[in-house]
Amino acid sequence: MSTVLETQEHQALRAAVAALGKRYGRDYMTGVVAGEGHPDELWADAAKLGYLGVNLPEEYGGGGGGIAELSIVLEELGAAGCPLLMMVVSPAICGTVIARFGTDEQKQTWLPGLADGTRTMAFGITEPDAGSNSHRITTTARKDEASGDWLLTGRKVFISGVDIADATLIVGRTEDARTGNLKPCLFIVPRETEGFHRRRIEMELQAPEKQFELTLDDVRLPADALVGDEDAGLLQLFAGLNPERIMTAAFSLGMARYALSRAVGYAKERSVWKSPIGAHQAIAHPLAQAHIDIELARLMMQKAARLYDEGDDMGAGEAANMAKLAAADACVKAVDQSVHTLGGNGLTKEFGLASLIVASRVARIAPVSREMILNYVSHQTLGLPKSY
Repeated sequence: MSTVLETQEHQALRAAVAALGKRYGRDYMTGVVAGEGHPDELWADAAKLGYLGVNLPEEYGGGGGGIAELSIVLEELGAAGCPLLMMVVSPAICGTVIARFGTDEQKQTWLPGLADGTRTMAFGITEPDAGSNSHRITTTARKDEASGDWLLTGRKVFISGVDIADATLIVGRTEDARTGNLKPCLFIVPRETEGFHRRRIEMELQAPEKQFELTLDDVRLPADALVGDEDAGLLQLFAGLNPERIMTAAFSLGMARYALSRAVGYAKERSVWKSPIGAHQAIAHPLAQAHIDIELARLMMQKAARLYDEGDDMGAGEAANMAKLAAADACVKAVDQSVHTLGGNGLTKEFGLASLIVASRVARIAPVSREMILNYVSHQTLGLPKSY
């Protein structure tokens, strides 16, 4: 992989994280999943080396970098076969939102733990009846005027890692006193808060991070559970969603690279006729195309990360959506081609590619569908009328 467009610091970070990933690898992650456990050892080692909080402010124990650095960490761990999905949620979404908009007390309470890996946060936005339409979110927060507390009621679905997270950053809506309209707000809900219930959703996806449906039944929260300004609305929400898209791209690229490396290694060694199968264009060309697609998607991801880290939220929004779509498509194609390259071996547990068939589809579906990204580009970038 070419890294000439990256700084020496970024190249060094890639190499260091790749070395960590190599120590664990796909076999480690497969064992964790089989044992219904969590990759605690890898998470702790990554934290100890400063990788989990590389994007968080130095004053709170972070590395002082940005999403560009954090995306490198996730991509390289994925390329080694042991990605950490909670990196997308905990330091990238929740850590970023709190660092940008949290109170001093919220920053002191959460950022050091998020940076050193001793605390994690989940992120709850998706709802059963809202899907891609965040304007239909029905989880509402009302203020108890007598106590100043917030009361949250609603449901969330497909929320990752709630069982291990110390708290979940919940996207709810409050009523605007001036207009009566509902506006999005974010609340920190500790895991064991009364009225905050979770139910595991059984998935075909083989991953250590479990998915949950959440029910909030008049969950009472103190006034300081609200993150940022009650009137900031979408600005704060998208401060977390753009890093989520960039990190999903990194997750996809890592998976794609892992699958492609397995296929290339196999194609070099497997001989059916007189030469390795990789000498035949029917095998070589699709793998070459997969590599090209991965490299192109990374360029867009790097652009999105740079725009975001420079504070260009609007520009980052467009690029992050494009990067997520391009990386997800590259991932699906790379995994499919890798399985086909190995033939029957591609479906065995030994080679570890079959489980990626399901995993690669996740990137196309979450956190936003490719169709909604195309909607965004068609009317935001091209100026075409909205279809919804």
